[in-house]
Amino acid sequence: MHQFKTLDDLRAIEAEMPYAARAVPVTVYQALEQVAARHGARPAISFQMFSETGAKAQTLTWDQVKSRVTQAANLFRSLGLGEDDTVAYILPTLNETAITLLGGMTAARVAPINPLLEPEKIAALLRETRARVVVTLRAFPKTDVAQKVAEAVALVPDVEAVLEVDLLPHLSPPKSWIVPLIRPRHTPRHRARVLDFARELAAQPSDRLVFEAPSVDRIAAYFHTGGTTGMPKLAQHRYAGMIYNGWLGAELLFTEKDVLLCPLPLFHVFAAYPILMCCVMSGAHVVFPTPQGYRGEGVFDNFWKLIERWGVTFMITVPTALAALMSRKVDADISTLRTGISGSAALPRELYRRFEDATGVQIAEGYGLTEATCLVSCNPVDGAKKIGSVGFPLPYAEVKILRVETGNFDDCDVDEVGEICVRNPGVTPPTYTDNDKNHDLYACDGYLCTGDLGRLDGDGYLWITGRQKDLIIRGGHNIDPAEIEDALLSHPDVSFAGAIGQPDAKAGELPCAYVELVAGAKVTPEALLAHITPRLSERAARPKHIEILDELPKTAVGKVFKPDLRRLAITRVFNTVLKDEQLDATVRDVIEDPKQGLTAHIALGAQTDPDKVSAILGQFTIPVRMD
Repeated sequence: MHQFKTLDDLRAIEAEMPYAARAVPVTVYQALEQVAARHGARPAISFQMFSETGAKAQTLTWDQVKSRVTQAANLFRSLGLGEDDTVAYILPTLNETAITLLGGMTAARVAPINPLLEPEKIAALLRETRARVVVTLRAFPKTDVAQKVAEAVALVPDVEAVLEVDLLPHLSPPKSWIVPLIRPRHTPRHRARVLDFARELAAQPSDRLVFEAPSVDRIAAYFHTGGTTGMPKLAQHRYAGMIYNGWLGAELLFTEKDVLLCPLPLFHVFAAYPILMCCVMSGAHVVFPTPQGYRGEGVFDNFWKLIERWGVTFMITVPTALAALMSRKVDADISTLRTGISGSAALPRELYRRFEDATGVQIAEGYGLTEATCLVSCNPVDGAKKIGSVGFPLPYAEVKILRVETGNFDDCDVDEVGEICVRNPGVTPPTYTDNDKNHDLYACDGYLCTGDLGRLDGDGYLWITGRQKDLIIRGGHNIDPAEIEDALLSHPDVSFAGAIGQPDAKAGELPCAYVELVAGAKVTPEALLAHITPRLSERAARPKHIEILDELPKTAVGKVFKPDLRRLAITRVFNTVLKDEQLDATVRDVIEDPKQGLTAHIALGAQTDPDKVSAILGQFTIPVRMD
């Protein structure tokens, strides 16, 4: 294991040998065999259904994980799946979810799907992945996952079998006595066979695969990306990218003595690869608290106690979770905690400082994307962190900042903003299952054009300054603005619509929309909201604010010019916050800073304390200047 504090430390790792010369396993199953041989009796994965101190937990050792993954892979093959077929899972985060992920990619191709999606979206992803087998929950109180999946499967006749995971074994009395009496009853209208996951798993051999173990690199997973609303894009992941993500964790961060607390969902690459695969490669122990993770009842209230219970050394988080944690007192012994690792969305500076002051622990912010099988860069855990940056490009990750708009892909200068383009072992074209969506994705000499805007500073730190793609990122949850715009444009009084993310102190961004009406129309924002709400596939996409303008800003070719809409939203939100805090300060304008992107220029009253303004606006990710 290497320690890294500087960019030179990372480049020294590359200088040792090419990545292709490193003795890494070829497949994930080979990695499981190796970790079981080295650390078989050590804890691997733990899950607790409830967040309270002392709540029942189930821990699997690495030997047990390997055995159950073997059974799962054998089960999927017994259902007729080959390596080019797909098993999808629509599950919250459980030990069974991790087993399905690893077993699915061993026997076939695995497709994780967000269980919060509506049935029509789930069905679209099942069709896109060509799933033949689905793993999901058995009907259970206070969740409608089973019912939604049954509706979705009825729309996808190619699904042949549904394997149901029962949460009952994770309960203790008296809950385990009560649930069978109040379990929701529903009759699926699809034709797929419905089987009990645990029973079918137990019937399979656990000591050997009943088919030839995978031995070469291949596509083994489909992860949906490009926004969980709108038409899905499916990224294809190979064993090579998964192993690379795991190797980075084992090489730079974790040993078998580490414990990771991960309240993030296993349908997202962050939990699946940088976390689970890093544990597979290093032998570290990962703890999943409650099926809903951070959304689970009492998780924030009991978070520090969870760290104490498990002796956590690394907490895995996102900015929205950190903001919620800062409203809770540190009420437990967290002396084992080394650091927090944050991703999925930008981390406000003020939130970083508040967390460090409250815990004595720093946050290492990183950057990754589904199209690159995740990891690209990270701040050093033990070295100097630049708050607001996403750290150094990791070993064997080549990051270029390019002037893509020129058509020549010229390199940008130090601190000059351009498109972030990436090449590493996790970048393996073609990325998307639909080849039409790969158009121009690798136009720059094999580098993945991410669509994200950023810069590299003189010390080699990468900074994200904006997005060419217009996704709204609400607490790490991607929302496609096109769906909001299409819903608005379906109203007969709307001529033009533009949806963007307005800054939010907790979620990072919330969707908002600006509309231009047809001549003479009189519709209100409230009426527009009522019109579009049933047309949106999820509540997360519901705009926080709708505003009617006389005319939307447009480009020379008549497209809505969203940077101007973002300026309007930043000005409105910041002025409201400053007024609510009774501070004599206003947004003078929002400028395009060459290094930081859109930046709010604040005019201060003569008696206004700039530190108070900085503390209030520091809760947002938008850079601020004051005079």
